Amino acid sequence: VEAVNLIADGKAPRIPQPEEGASYEGIQTKENAEISWDQPAAALHNWIRGHDKVPGAWATIDGQVVTFYGSSLLNASVPAGQELPIKGASRPGLVTKNGLVVFGNDGKMVLVKNLQFEDGKMIPASKYFSADETAALELTEEEKKMAEDIR
Repeated sequence: VEAVNLIADGKAPRIPQPEEGASYEGIQTKENAEISWDQPAAALHNWIRGHDKVPGAWATIDGQVVTFYGSSLLNASVPAGQELPIKGASRPGLVTKNGLVVFGNDGKMVLVKNLQFEDGKMIPASKYFSADETAALELTEEEKKMAEDIR
């Protein structure tokens, strides 16, 4: 009761909290979430995972900001895939059937599952090179008959 009364009267002591030993890192923003490629794969994975979903760790690919989501460490041989140059990375990434493989400066790999473009469009990383392709829907004769019946 005494403490509440001191606060209500504006007479409570104010002791500034020392910053020594503080662990608060502050709010992350998109501007400072860019991926620094000169670090081991474990650090890259932790950076991407730590910024997943907000604000999202990002890198520049083909002149546009691409945000990386859903990373995991990859302990296997280098998979087959199509090379994807990433600004600042010493080695291009690989677009594979499982996602985008990026490399740490230790030669180890990180698998990224999803990518988001500046326009907000999110795709599976494995579909990076086929993202702009549109498949035409072709109906079988049976499906065409069913469509006519429904119409």
